[in-house]
Amino acid sequence: MTTLGEALVRAEARLNLSGVEDARAEARLLLQHTLRIASAHLYSHPEQTLSTAEAGRFRDLVSRRAKHEPTAYIFESQPFFGREFFVDGRVLIPRPETEVLVQMALESMRGHRAPVVADVGTGCGAIAITLAMENPDLRIYGVDVSARALEVARINCLRYNVADRVTLLLGDLLDPVPGKVDMVVANLPYVADPDLATLSPEIARYEPRIALSGGPDGLRLIRSLLQRATTRLASGGRVLLEIGHNQEAPVLSMVGTCSPEAEGQAFQDFNGLSRVVTINLRNDFTQGGS
Repeated sequence: MTTLGEALVRAEARLNLSGVEDARAEARLLLQHTLRIASAHLYSHPEQTLSTAEAGRFRDLVSRRAKHEPTAYIFESQPFFGREFFVDGRVLIPRPETEVLVQMALESMRGHRAPVVADVGTGCGAIAITLAMENPDLRIYGVDVSARALEVARINCLRYNVADRVTLLLGDLLDPVPGKVDMVVANLPYVADPDLATLSPEIARYEPRIALSGGPDGLRLIRSLLQRATTRLASGGRVLLEIGHNQEAPVLSMVGTCSPEAEGQAFQDFNGLSRVVTINLRNDFTQGGS
């Protein structure tokens, strides 16, 4: 029989050997998930034994993580803005820095009556669903070029009972969105193709390349979105973009492609990196919009 303490030591050693960062913490998370127990239980009962079935399940999870499969895919769950979202290999895993984009979108909509929003590159739907949950008056289109990603987004829409307000659309950027919208939010692929080889194994091997590759300079899709946004935004509309940490200057230089009147500004994430750019066609968004 294997005790919890012994299982953790072996799992940590295997993960360390495979080059998994923070192997001790990862092993603990995997064992907690296997047994459905709290972290405190592992500390206080290291002598507890695992059943044969439990030990087998734990070994399987450790084996997957040792191959650098992301924990979010193993658990099929990722926290975002205080909620858990179903994720698997069909979608990019939501990142904490994207919560800055959501918070800024919510602040921008404050005081705006029944806003209509397009979430371009919706993936698992985390941004669109969070906005819908936080603002009951909002109507939102979740657009993605990947039908497989929209399957995941649909699962999450049903989980949070927002399928009546989050309309999922298959297509390129804003092309499938009917009519004009008050706001576009987008976390598009922004990794420059030469940098794809430098990504961690967790990202490079498992996350969908279509959700990562931003072309030669990482800005291919952002550039295309901005070129199309002018005709799709209502009066006083706004675009909010997540960008790479080193893309502030080139993205702000594109602002004029939206409109000669457009104004752009970059904002920092929790780590002090410029990660969100807002682009206003005019400064009257919060005074009424369309």
